[in-house]
Amino acid sequence: MVCPAAPALLLAMTLPLVGSPVARAFQPGPSQAGGESGQPLDQGSGTGESVLVSVYVQLDFSNKTWLRALSRNLTLPPASASFAPGTLTGFGLTTECDVKPDGSIHCACLSGYQWNASVCSRHHPCQATYYPRPCDCLVFSPPESGYCQLLPPGDPVSCLPAVPGTLSLNTWLQMPGNTLNLTLLTSQETTNLHWFLRRSTGSPRPILLQPGTHVSLTSRQGQAVLSISNISHKWEGKYICCFEAQGFTWELYQVVRVPLQAADVAQLPDQLSVSCATSPGFQLSCCIPHTYLGYTASWSPGEGSEASLFNTPSDQCLVLSIQHCPAADTIYTCDLQSPGLTPLRVPVSVTIIQDGDTTCPEDSSAVAWNVTKAGHVAQAPCPVNRTGMVKRPCGPDGVWGPPHSSCTDTGLLALLQRAQLLWAGQGWPAEEVPQSLAQLLEQTAVVSSPSDLLALVGTMTFLAKVVSDTRIQLHRSALKALLKTTDKVLDLDAGSLWTPARAQKPSAGSDLLLAVETLASCLHPQDHPFTFHLPNVQLQTQLLRPTSPADYSVSFSTQPPLQAQIPRRTLTPLLTGNSNITITSLVLRKLDHLLPSNYGQGLGDSVYATPGLVLSISIMAGGQAFSQGEVIMDFGDRDNTLHCVFWDHHLFQGNGGWSDEGCQVQAANASANAQCICRHLTAFSILMSRRTVPENPTLDLLSQVGLGASILALLVCLGVYRLVWRVVVRNKVAYLRHTALLNVVLCLLAADTCFLGAPLLPPGPQSPLCLAAAFLCHFLYLATFFWMLAQALMLAHQLLFVFHQLSKLRVLSLMVVLGYLCPMGFAGVTLGLYLPRGQYLGEGACWLDGKGGALYTFVGPVLVIVGLNGLVLAMAMLKLLRPSLSEGPQVEKRQALLGVIKALLVLTPIFGLTWGLGLATLLEEVSVVPHYIFTILNSSQGIFILLFGCLMDKKVQEALLKRFCRAQLPSSTISLATNETHILEHSKGKSENPR
Repeated sequence: MVCPAAPALLLAMTLPLVGSPVARAFQPGPSQAGGESGQPLDQGSGTGESVLVSVYVQLDFSNKTWLRALSRNLTLPPASASFAPGTLTGFGLTTECDVKPDGSIHCACLSGYQWNASVCSRHHPCQATYYPRPCDCLVFSPPESGYCQLLPPGDPVSCLPAVPGTLSLNTWLQMPGNTLNLTLLTSQETTNLHWFLRRSTGSPRPILLQPGTHVSLTSRQGQAVLSISNISHKWEGKYICCFEAQGFTWELYQVVRVPLQAADVAQLPDQLSVSCATSPGFQLSCCIPHTYLGYTASWSPGEGSEASLFNTPSDQCLVLSIQHCPAADTIYTCDLQSPGLTPLRVPVSVTIIQDGDTTCPEDSSAVAWNVTKAGHVAQAPCPVNRTGMVKRPCGPDGVWGPPHSSCTDTGLLALLQRAQLLWAGQGWPAEEVPQSLAQLLEQTAVVSSPSDLLALVGTMTFLAKVVSDTRIQLHRSALKALLKTTDKVLDLDAGSLWTPARAQKPSAGSDLLLAVETLASCLHPQDHPFTFHLPNVQLQTQLLRPTSPADYSVSFSTQPPLQAQIPRRTLTPLLTGNSNITITSLVLRKLDHLLPSNYGQGLGDSVYATPGLVLSISIMAGGQAFSQGEVIMDFGDRDNTLHCVFWDHHLFQGNGGWSDEGCQVQAANASANAQCICRHLTAFSILMSRRTVPENPTLDLLSQVGLGASILALLVCLGVYRLVWRVVVRNKVAYLRHTALLNVVLCLLAADTCFLGAPLLPPGPQSPLCLAAAFLCHFLYLATFFWMLAQALMLAHQLLFVFHQLSKLRVLSLMVVLGYLCPMGFAGVTLGLYLPRGQYLGEGACWLDGKGGALYTFVGPVLVIVGLNGLVLAMAMLKLLRPSLSEGPQVEKRQALLGVIKALLVLTPIFGLTWGLGLATLLEEVSVVPHYIFTILNSSQGIFILLFGCLMDKKVQEALLKRFCRAQLPSSTISLATNETHILEHSKGKSENPR
C-alpha cells in the first residue's frame, strides 16, 4: 500500500556509509517550472554498508500542473567523484503551500506529516485555534519557507503515526454524582499537557479544565490523571488531552456521556387545575438539554392529543396539546428513553375542576391566571428574556394569595452559571473574569427583582473565589467595571430589592462586601497607584517601594471626612528583598445598612447605628496577602459612645457579624474625635448606640406590668361609665366631652392589648398575624391621639366660644371623622407604601420599622397632636388664671390655683404630653433614667385616665354615690367638668351685672 503524499518531494536514496559518515542536506534553490532537477547531497566518499536517508527537495509550479509534472520520470544529476552513487527508491509529498492574495503563504501538512512544535510556536496557524492542537497548517511570509516533518511511523497498513500515549476512561457512561477518571499513559517524555472539554452545545471553543472545586489534576512519570467529582450533565462532552512529545503536538480524546436526572427536565407546568367549562383544551411541555445520549421523548396517555417537537440552541421540548378535557383527574407522564438506559419518567398532575368545587377566579392583573381549584398552586411562565416560574397559591377559601416569582434575567443567569462552572474548574480565568465583570456592568440596568439582585451578587462572589484560588491579577479596566457595578448595586432600592433579597439570603450584603474586597485587592502591580471615585465607592491604592518605608496615610472625601493610617513599624517587616508593598483602601457607602444586624461577643444584644461607611484595607507584598497589622482610623466628628468594629464573615454560621475583637477606641491627640485602632486588616466601621435604650429585663417588666395595670384600669373605667353614663351626659358639653373620653378609653384599651400580645407572634413580613398586629397598633394608637385631639378642640371651642350653641350631631360627626377616618388613612397609606418595599416592619418586632419612613407616619401626627394639645393646655391655664377668677377672698384664690393644678394633672396624660418625655428618650444616648420615666408614664396612661378623667369628675362621683347610696363628697373637689360649668355661669353672671 502506498500512503498519501504531499506537495514537496521526499526522496529516499541508498547511500554507502563508511565508519561514521556525516550527511548534510542542503535546501534546494528554486528550480524551473516543472521542477525536474534537484540538488545533490554532499556526502563524504568511502565505502561501506548502505542506509536509507531522506532528502527534502522543493519543487515550484506555476499552476496546478504539478500532478502531470510528477507523473514524468525524475532523474538525478550524474554522480561525480565527490559524490557516492545513490538510488532513488521512492518519493512522497509532505507540504502543500498556497500563495494568498495578501502575499502570505499557507503551508499545510499532508497525512503522516506535521509541523515541529518549535516551528509551530513561531508562526500563526492558518485558521484560528482555540487550544494548542496538532500543528497542521502555518502562515509564512516570503522569503520564509519550511517543510512538514514525518511523524513517527506506526501501522504500515493504515499509515497512521505512532501516538506516544493512550487515553483511557474508567467507564463510558458516567452516572450523576460519581467521579470521572481519565488516565493518560505515555511512553515518551511529555510537556505542555492540557485538558479540554468540548460540549455538545454552546461555544465551539473547547473549555480549559483547571483545578477547581470539581476538577483535580495529578501527574507523575508516564501518567497523568484528570478527575471530576460529583459529575452531572453539565460535564458531558468530548474530553481532549493535548501534549507535546518527540517534538510534535498530540491530541487524544474520549467522549463522556451522563444520563439526565429528573431535576434536569423542565416541565411547564408541573401541576395544573383545569376547568373544562372555560378551558376545554390545554398544553403541557417537557424540555431537556441536548445530550450525547440521544433521548427520545413521548407523552402518555396520548389519546385525543397531539405532540410536537421544538428545538432550541440549548434544549429540545416536546409539547403535548390536549384537545379534549379529560373527565377525571389525570397524571400525564413525559417518558424519556435512551438505548441501554432506564427510562426517565416525569409526571404532571392535572386536576379537573368539578361543579361545586371552590375555585379562585380568573385574574389578569399582571399575569394571566386561569381559574384554579382551591388548595392548588397556579403556575405561569416568566416574561420574555427571563427564566424561572411565577407561582400563585389559591387558598382553601377561594382567595388568591400573593404571587411568588423566581424569574431571573436570562443574561444574569447565564453569567452566574458561567461563574459557577469557572469556579468548579471549567474555563479560562484570566480571560473570562474581566469579560464577566464588563458584562455585569451592562446587566445592572436590567436588575428588577430580588432574584436578579441575588444572581448579580452571586456572580461577583464566584468571580472573587476564582480570582482568589487562581491568583490572577486584574487590570484597571476590569477593576473600573467592578467598582461601577458596585456603585450601582448600592444604589438599588433597599425596600423592593435588597430587603426581599436579604430575606431569601441573609448573607447577601456580607457576600457583596467580601467579593468587592477580594477583587479590589487583586490589581496588577503595574497599574499602581490607582484612584477612583464614585458616589458610593472610593478606591485608593499605593505602591510602597523598599527604599521608602514611611507611614501610610490615606483620606477620603466623605461626610464627615474619613482618614486612615498604618504606622511604619507595621510595614517595615514586610519590606524584604526587592519586593514592593501594595496597599488598597476602599470605602463603601450604604453597604453597612445592607449587612445583617449581627453582633459578636462583647457587643451584647443591643441595636446599633452605623455611620453609613465601611472602610476596607488590604496589604499585598511579594504576591502574598497580609491580614495582620496596626491601622488607625478616624471616622470624623462622632460621639465618644462608639464601638470600633470589623466585619467578621465567619460569624453566625457564615452570615457574618460585627466584632470588636482586636479593636479599641482611643481619643485623638490633636482633636476631640475618637479614633479606632485595630490590630488586623479587614472591613472596618463604627457602631453607635441607636437612640433607644438597650434591652433591659427590668424595663421590660415595668412595661408589661404597666400595660397590664393600664388595661385593668381602662376596663374599670368602662364599667364606671356603664353605671353612670346617663347621669353624666345630660347636657351637650358633657356628652361630647365624655364621648371623646370614652373613645380614647376604647382605642387605648385595644391598642395596649394588641401591643402586649404582639411579642408572642412570629415576627417578620411573612407572618400575617404580625402584619395585622402592627397595623392595628399603628391605627389604634393614632386613633387614641386623634380622639385626644378631638377632645382638645372641643375644649378650645368651649373656652373661646362661650355663647355658641353646639350642634351635638354635627360636632359628633366631625369628631368621628377626625378620631377614626384620619388615623385609618395614615395607617392604610403606610401599609400600602412601605410593605412592598420591605420597610414596614422592624427587625424582630411586630411594629413599624424605625430605619425607614414608616415610623415617621406615626411620630409625625403624634408630634403635631402633642403640640396642639399643649397649646390648648396653655390656653386653658390662661383662662383659669384670669383676674376674674382671682377676685374675692384668698380662699377662693387658693381653690382656683388648686383647680389649675388638678386640671393640669387631668390634661397631661389625656392629651399625651408625656410623649414629650418620649422625644427626650429618642435624643438620649447615655442615661437610662428618662427611659424608665417614659415607660412608667406611658404604660400607665389608663390609670391616669381612670383617676383624673373619670373618678375625679364631680358628676361621676355624685352618680356613683347615688348608685351605691353613699353620702355626697365635699364641694371642694374640682374637675374639668365643674370648671367648665363655673366658667359658663361666671361669664353669664358677669354679662348680666351691668344691666
